[in-house]
Amino acid sequence: MSGWLTGLALLVAAIGNGQSFADSVDARCDVYPVGEDHASAVVPCVFSQRQGAVSITLDDGIRYELLPVGTEPGNFQDSDGNRVYRQSGLGRAGQIFRFPDSSIYVYWDSSALRTAPDDVDNPTAPYSTADYDATTLLRCQASESAEMVLCPAGILRMEDRQASVVVRSPAGEEFTINFMTGYVNATGRKAVATMEADTWTVVIDGVEIYQVPLAAIEGG
Repeated sequence: MSGWLTGLALLVAAIGNGQSFADSVDARCDVYPVGEDHASAVVPCVFSQRQGAVSITLDDGIRYELLPVGTEPGNFQDSDGNRVYRQSGLGRAGQIFRFPDSSIYVYWDSSALRTAPDDVDNPTAPYSTADYDATTLLRCQASESAEMVLCPAGILRMEDRQASVVVRSPAGEEFTINFMTGYVNATGRKAVATMEADTWTVVIDGVEIYQVPLAAIEGG
């Protein structure tokens, strides 16, 4: 089992069972300012949990210390006394923490960060919110045995929580995945899609793999 999977298994056990257990794991953190669909930062981070308390340390040194409050799981208070809520919208891929001024999407697998975006000023280039309702970086693979990387995507949202996601593949080819009511397809390609814990996994032409969070399709 890889290092990040080992850390994930331990953290899931601690979170799910409420154990007084301490561990940390290298992760990837996507930071979204409140009301924005475009991440202001996609950076390495360290996620730690001890006796229910959580800390998230970003690569730039910013650290979030969260203490559990109340009896309901997922309720925290930060060091400034603000309420913070943990959500499970990423399924086994990670967790979402809702702060008053931002949301932090914590992904357990940070390997995709090894492939840096071409445009440091716009990590989702060539897609921008000037042309799309939202942009994002999707976890993707050229094949099941290939390394997980980040693929830029632009999202065009429609009524009834439908969307077209224009994505650039690991090979640099652009195509569109359509998430429609009752089906998922792709332009000029065969798509097989499955949903697990609010994340779509779409296999294109039986080879390429894309993970699309439901939050990216429907908006936060």
